[in-house]
Amino acid sequence: MLMLSPPPLQFKPAFSFPHREIFKQKKHLLHCCTTCHSKDEREQNGTMENLKGRRLLVFLVSSGIFPTLPSIGKTKMKNPYDEKRLLEQNKRVQRENNAPDDFPSFVREGFEVKVVASDNYVKRDSGLIYRDFEIGSGDVPKSGQQVTFHYIGYNESGRRIDSSYQQGTPAKIRMGTNALVPGFEEGIKDMKPGGKRRIIIPPELGPPVGPSTFFSSKQFEVFDVELLGVKDCIRRTIAFYSDVVCD
Repeated sequence: MLMLSPPPLQFKPAFSFPHREIFKQKKHLLHCCTTCHSKDEREQNGTMENLKGRRLLVFLVSSGIFPTLPSIGKTKMKNPYDEKRLLEQNKRVQRENNAPDDFPSFVREGFEVKVVASDNYVKRDSGLIYRDFEIGSGDVPKSGQQVTFHYIGYNESGRRIDSSYQQGTPAKIRMGTNALVPGFEEGIKDMKPGGKRRIIIPPELGPPVGPSTFFSSKQFEVFDVELLGVKDCIRRTIAFYSDVVCD
């Protein structure tokens, strides 16, 4: 009888330990760390290159080696030929309107206006501009006196807007009574009888503007004035009636 020995007992662990999975995970983590480290190094190298490039650009610009680009969006470059073109256009319009000789030109750039006139004109501190064609003789008018004068009014383009010559009657105004716009009274207060003067009144010394007035916008006004005479005025009172008489 053959005696068979029992097979050796094999013990299986209650759970399997995943050595291979752990090694794979370790290897994957190692690979990730290496990749991240390489990526960080590349980013750091790129940042250093950008910093070097910026420093080089700043050095080139500050030293004048690298030309700076114009900022078109922030600053408006003024073309020197624009003013010449506007002056030529202004003169053409003045010829069409039969403006008188040596009439000033007005160059508008937005809200700013530049007056271009010959050396024959004089500008005062108030902004008033004038030119004398004839000086006249006698005494200048005083406050309270009556002045008699002819005038022709022009706008900036040289077109006539009013004329006492066409009306056939000269204007008569007492000085110092606020009957004239400030610029007009300032322009004739030092004229002598027989004198002829061209007055350029800026908007600051001109008439008020608005829907209730004749003038709708602030513009320069030009007047050719001929002072005919100056008279003294007295106030007379009769009973309850009072008036001013100029002789």
